[in-house]
Amino acid sequence: MPSVGIIGSGMAGLACARHLADAGWSPVVFDKGRGVGGRVATRRLDGDVQFDHGAQYVTARDQGFRSVIANMSKSGAAIRWNVGSGDPRFVGTPGMANLAKYLAKGLDVRQGMTATAVRRSDGRSEIVVDGEVSHYFDRVVVTAPAPQALALLETQETFLSDFADVKYEPCLTLMANLNTEVSEGFSCRSDSDAELAWIANDSSKPGRTGKGCWVAQANAGWSAVNLELDLNSIKTKMLPLLIRELGIAADAVVHSAAHRWRFAKVVQPLGRRFVRNADATIYAGGDWCLGARVEAAWMSGDAIARDILEAP
Repeated sequence: MPSVGIIGSGMAGLACARHLADAGWSPVVFDKGRGVGGRVATRRLDGDVQFDHGAQYVTARDQGFRSVIANMSKSGAAIRWNVGSGDPRFVGTPGMANLAKYLAKGLDVRQGMTATAVRRSDGRSEIVVDGEVSHYFDRVVVTAPAPQALALLETQETFLSDFADVKYEPCLTLMANLNTEVSEGFSCRSDSDAELAWIANDSSKPGRTGKGCWVAQANAGWSAVNLELDLNSIKTKMLPLLIRELGIAADAVVHSAAHRWRFAKVVQPLGRRFVRNADATIYAGGDWCLGARVEAAWMSGDAIARDILEAP
């Protein structure tokens, strides 16, 4: 059975690994972070204080992903969040990161390992980790954001034109824990024209026990202008905006922090589920292939796994 190495334990990488593992294969997932999920993330503090500081919810338009969400819901890893209009929204329980943890269960995921290059060597695909340690596989799947994937695959000319037109917008996120109730009492608010394009009472999501946990995400323009500030400066600029929006006193904030998502939202996707080289030994995919939705990342990773399984 061919060996498969996967770079990235976000939704695309985990979807690919999960499908392969369920088919009896033994993929190895490498990730530079401390936990799985990528932008499907939850930051936890002491006690019940936590923040979904990346993806706020998921939709499930694709039949395959609907089945995954249904199974997650049965296991207690996901639940419907009854806010907004349009497609039903689902969140992980007790945090968004639990969606990724559900997919990662039983997989060989190696955290704290930064892939620095991918290349063909002696008929096999080589993943170079931390600039010095090589791991060899029959197939390699890269699920990093397109600019990072391009850097890893710079020696693979087949891929260069595929990444050229993919474009992202950044997003700066503020997390704040309050010791007071907010008079408006809303669960979430979305307004792409506002400096804070998204504000959510994280504590209002089902399955949460913590109180006063809020997440605010700046719009693309504001994020781009302030992207290179240090995180403390970003927090200092965002916090007064949230205080104003919520109509609270500054001393009601007992904790705050900021996070930078450099490749938060793909605004010009590739337009197909993945790319690969001619002999199907190196693949690349992620939400940047189909669009800015968590399920788009899952669809890309799952499609890569199907292609690998069907390859001669």
